[in-house]
Amino acid sequence: MTLRRRTQLSVRMQIFIRLAILFALIGLIILVHWIERAGLKDNLDGHVSFTDIIYFTMISATTTGYGDIVPVSDGARMFDALVVTPIRVFVILILAGTAYTFVIKQIWYKWRMQKLQRTLCNHIIVTGYGTSGSEAIKELLARGTDPGTIVVIDPDSEAVEEAEELGCIVMLGDSTRDATLMAVHIERAAALIVSAGRDDTTILVCLTARHLAPDLPISVVIRTVDNEAPARAAGATTIINPVSFAGLLLAGSAHDTGTTEYLADLASVDGRVQLSERAVASDEVGRPLVSINSGLGVRILRGGEPIGFWEERAGALQAGDRIIEIVPTVSREG
Repeated sequence: MTLRRRTQLSVRMQIFIRLAILFALIGLIILVHWIERAGLKDNLDGHVSFTDIIYFTMISATTTGYGDIVPVSDGARMFDALVVTPIRVFVILILAGTAYTFVIKQIWYKWRMQKLQRTLCNHIIVTGYGTSGSEAIKELLARGTDPGTIVVIDPDSEAVEEAEELGCIVMLGDSTRDATLMAVHIERAAALIVSAGRDDTTILVCLTARHLAPDLPISVVIRTVDNEAPARAAGATTIINPVSFAGLLLAGSAHDTGTTEYLADLASVDGRVQLSERAVASDEVGRPLVSINSGLGVRILRGGEPIGFWEERAGALQAGDRIIEIVPTVSREG
């Protein structure tokens, strides 16, 4: 295992360094050929000029030569065999590598990304790859979400690269701008997770997203209780306050450690049980919530309204209902 670090050199600087090495090697060959020009023979006029040296060097460094100028002395032949030939291979590698890295690869990558961007649909957009955003993505991946269906937007290049290493689709940009969200086709997305790091930025992203996608489920991270109402007014469908949730767990752990552990168990994919949401099955219509066989039903979502398992309306499931249930984690119980 070796350490890795992203290069700090710009594309122009990388090209400049490669060209500098290339010209330095060719300059070395020209110098030696000029000094040892007595060991060369020009089959056309018998005279080896400086122009002939440049011509012979360029031909020798890129091809095997045409035979009009040839080395005749032992020293010139050994120099061409032991120095020029390896340099020729190195020059070809530099030219081919540069063409692939900065031209072919970039064109191919840009074409693939444009094609992918045009076909984005039912994807999950995550704006902000900070602590909360990165943990949300890791949890999604642990739950079996295809990383190719997760689009991460962040203004920080290092955060974008980290998300890209997980296999996610990434975009370097500002999520508060219409153009950024339109570029990732927010109108065709399945969900939006906003974790911008600041409540005011999170609310602005939510406002921007809501006017572009009126029916999109939007989950936001809000760190101050006073900002929860503005976030909901901005169009957030789910508001997560990590500070309040952490306080709830801490307070509960002071009296009932089992309750706190169970809540953490439900929240994580690594727990023995987890919360799951699904549409009601056709054979479940008309039956009470407590009679489902797939898990322990705790809530019904009917037209966006939550119905608890203890309420009278939970006595008969209806078509179009969504069931929230507690189910065992397959990897633990299976």
